[in-house]
Amino acid sequence: MTVRVVLVDDQTLVRTGFRLVLDETGDIEVVGEAANGSQALDVVAATRPDVVLMDVRMPGLDGIEATRRIRSGPHPARVIILTTFDLDEYVLAGLRAGASGFLLKDALAADLVSAVRVVAAGEAVAAPSVTRRLIAHYLGTAPSRPVADERLAALTGREQEVLTLVTHGLSNVEIAAALFLSESTVKTHLGRIFAKLDLRDRVQAVILGYECGLGAPGQPSR
Repeated sequence: MTVRVVLVDDQTLVRTGFRLVLDETGDIEVVGEAANGSQALDVVAATRPDVVLMDVRMPGLDGIEATRRIRSGPHPARVIILTTFDLDEYVLAGLRAGASGFLLKDALAADLVSAVRVVAAGEAVAAPSVTRRLIAHYLGTAPSRPVADERLAALTGREQEVLTLVTHGLSNVEIAAALFLSESTVKTHLGRIFAKLDLRDRVQAVILGYECGLGAPGQPSR
């Protein structure tokens, strides 16, 4: 299946570079481009892409508000935030607005392609080291919560085990191996966790896991 992508950045050179990389894949098609958030809303409405690569610092309607409107609209494409710095207030705001992750503008071509495919498949994308710093920053500004969080009571024992391993940065394949489950079973557990806890994606699950004491920023992921 072809992944349909819209590129949103006020720099033509950036959009051209991303298009050249993605057009070489064979399974990813760039179906539209926009130079600001307002144009992005129109292009997304017209093309109904699977994934939007969204810059945040643009004139007029910025990428954060554009992301929020896309995610709450009738055709909520998944959004990857593009940033020059690996951790700033724009990334945090973008994730809260509904983005599925973020990518540095100087990322390798292979990382760009991988990010698009991963997000199109319903996963979140962010480098583990950056994610740990992001969550540490988030927890540093968020109100503290008790370790025995009542939200976890909605989960079965197995679902709590899966959430704990997600919090520590394990992939679905690694969780399956650790718990002697199939990868499809892990995906089923994750879907139920997201539904029960009203979570959008894996990034939100990791943040909640840290809040509930299932891990701590700076701990090794394995």
